[in-house]
Amino acid sequence: MKTMKLLITIAALLLLAPAGSFGADTELHLDRAPIDLEDQASLQRGARTFVNYCLNCHSANYMRYNRLRDIGLTEQQIRDNLVFTGVKVGELMKTAMDPLEAKEWFGTPPPDLTVIARSRASHAGSGADWLYTYLRTFYRDDTRPTGWNNVVYPNVGMPHALWQLQGVQVLKEAQEQGPGYTRTVHKLAIDKPGALNAQQYDEVVADLVSYMTYMAEPARHDRTTLGLYTLLVIFILIALSYALKKAYWKDVH
Repeated sequence: MKTMKLLITIAALLLLAPAGSFGADTELHLDRAPIDLEDQASLQRGARTFVNYCLNCHSANYMRYNRLRDIGLTEQQIRDNLVFTGVKVGELMKTAMDPLEAKEWFGTPPPDLTVIARSRASHAGSGADWLYTYLRTFYRDDTRPTGWNNVVYPNVGMPHALWQLQGVQVLKEAQEQGPGYTRTVHKLAIDKPGALNAQQYDEVVADLVSYMTYMAEPARHDRTTLGLYTLLVIFILIALSYALKKAYWKDVH
């Protein structure tokens, strides 16, 4: 009897544990990332942004420069526009930052970003949605060591790498009225404009997220194409099998 009660208790805890973690994130709102993995121009622009703004601190240790040929770039274009550290086109996309120095500056080495678009997927949205919202919701916070905070990732240790493009955002309180209630909400507002307006910045972020989504699974397009061809062959075989069955049994009554 005691054993049965113990098993029931364990089962209840296992069932409740996921529900608790789900509830903790229910208030997280992610904007839909307007990405198109078939748009090679967007992927190329995103790769350029990634190399210029992300690869200085973060690595992409599972991605090689020559895989960028899959998005329409030649080796010469990769070498001239995307390789700045003297490495060969066939090498991995590693950061030049020393891990020990990174730990001293940031408290912990910046994470590898190769599969970040896959690892951030959750019930709230895809990894692309998370990245798209994250990169657009930095705001100035003088209480943080870097001077920056983030709505999606509170108390983030990363500074806003794209602030010169977006500008400086601040988090302001506003009164939101509804049927029978008034509540205080926090909204982001541009305090100091950047080099781009809001629409232009969103387009840059969308291109960057497109590239990071592609980078997380470079073979996705080939895998999808192969899957479609496989299904087509299976349907053809089914049709041929059915026709053979009818021909074989046509004289059997």
